[in-house]
Amino acid sequence: MIDRAAAVTALAAEEFDVVVVGGGITGAGVALDAATRGYSVALVERHDFASGTSSRSSKLVHGGLRYLQNFDLGLVREALIERQIMVGLAPHLVKPLPLIVPAFDGARPDRMMGMGLNLYDVMSVDKLRSPLRRRGRNNSGNDSNEAAAATTSWSPDRHRIIDAGEVAEGLPALAAREPTSGYLFYDCQTDDSRLVLTVLGEAERFGAVCANGLLVTELVEEGGRARGVRVTDSASGETFVVRAQNVVNATGVWADRLRPEELHNEAEVPIIRPSRGTHITFRREDLPLNVGAIVPAGGGRFIFALPWLGGSLVGTTDTDYDATDLDHVRPADDDVEYLLDAVNEFFATELTASDITGAFAGVRPLISSADAGKSVDISRKAELYETSSGMVTITGGKLTTWRRMAKMAVDRLVEREARDAPCRTHEIPLGQAIEASELPRVEGVREDAYAPLAARYGHAAHDVLAIAAQRGELAQPVVEGQPDLLAEVVHAARREQARTVGDVLLRRTRLGLVAARDVAAPGGDVARRVAAAMAPERGWDGAAQAAAAAAFADEAQAEGIVPG
Repeated sequence: MIDRAAAVTALAAEEFDVVVVGGGITGAGVALDAATRGYSVALVERHDFASGTSSRSSKLVHGGLRYLQNFDLGLVREALIERQIMVGLAPHLVKPLPLIVPAFDGARPDRMMGMGLNLYDVMSVDKLRSPLRRRGRNNSGNDSNEAAAATTSWSPDRHRIIDAGEVAEGLPALAAREPTSGYLFYDCQTDDSRLVLTVLGEAERFGAVCANGLLVTELVEEGGRARGVRVTDSASGETFVVRAQNVVNATGVWADRLRPEELHNEAEVPIIRPSRGTHITFRREDLPLNVGAIVPAGGGRFIFALPWLGGSLVGTTDTDYDATDLDHVRPADDDVEYLLDAVNEFFATELTASDITGAFAGVRPLISSADAGKSVDISRKAELYETSSGMVTITGGKLTTWRRMAKMAVDRLVEREARDAPCRTHEIPLGQAIEASELPRVEGVREDAYAPLAARYGHAAHDVLAIAAQRGELAQPVVEGQPDLLAEVVHAARREQARTVGDVLLRRTRLGLVAARDVAAPGGDVARRVAAAMAPERGWDGAAQAAAAAAFADEAQAEGIVPG
């Protein structure tokens, strides 16, 4: 990405076709989609890219088995198409993940689950669309061509029943319960914040100008039509206008906080009801998983237990979140206890809060009706609204369907301007995938660091390794026992607009999620090391470094990354 100072200068000086408010996955997708259709694009984010819900998901790119329970077949089908497209566009970031639904005590796998998995198989796009039907229409922005794009990439095998040996091999944590068989099926997994950064990088490659730390304070109008936004720069305190012919509000759960009276009074937008999803992580040694598991959690609900970044990830909860603070959403003690209870009962373990290596919670932007009810009954569908100022608001949805949500928003701009500008994002690679074996070996870099580098950065891992080669200490890990390098800290500050220690530990790397006890340990050694690595890029002296490390301690406390 371009230097933030240069981006801010360009945002203040130029006029754009579109300004996107929100730097999560939906906003990043809108910026990419619009830029690839020939629009000049600005994107502003008030905190850090992906600092909201887009860094706090279950890390799954999936159709959503649970939505089949509500017969929301359209949403599942849409997500399955997007899942296949994503594997093709970003194979280093979106990878197939086997999942197991085990059975015990000689029982056959649950018949209802089997019926659901059969439907899941049938709804895979390559089984829905014949080659003849895919050739039937030629507009590159329509569903047929996007489905056709999906079929050229990864396609999952049908689910199947596996024996006890395969279950135990995939889920060593279940050994004590001696499973007898199970279903094996496939979905996909990603690193959500790295996906956001990659999409933003591609948007910039097509000319978008993106900057974080810019708070939108008001919509700027001319003749009653939105013609930009007024922003305040958190770094300098200066206020300026980003001028644009169109404004897209892609702020997710915050969507009805930008011109709320316009959205609610004119579009009759239902109130956005945040739903909190809490996740916890463990060391692999404490919860060994080679594949994912579907874990019953009472009340007909289930959670996921997944291998992720060398450890294990468990989640998610789904509870109403009524607090007004959406910037720092702490995992609730009750939610953590709920996840621990479900894991311990299912795996016959005795894990406690002290075994948790990290915790995080995000809030989903669910579209609520006037009736009170559980969030599980509220729609996960994306919703698009256009109000009298011309502002387009896109919200709802889920991580998997970000590209389609972006397409919805940009399609609206194209339609009202009568442009001939079909969507292209179903065929534009995200980053440049590379194998770890293709990366040059750098003295001091541990061998187990190369695969994670290739997965996080693709070809850009070359840039990280070039930094590691400059100074020996930058080839060392940020946290002992973890593969993330101090060179990544420098890269984050230099090339990814990381401005704080938290930007690095929570979003550029995921150490704040998988090694929270280390990064938030009393004394702040890790935070100080990160601040020292960032200092030459940020122009920090000793006092500024100490302040940056202290600020992370406050952020870690506010985020509740260490339960209790």
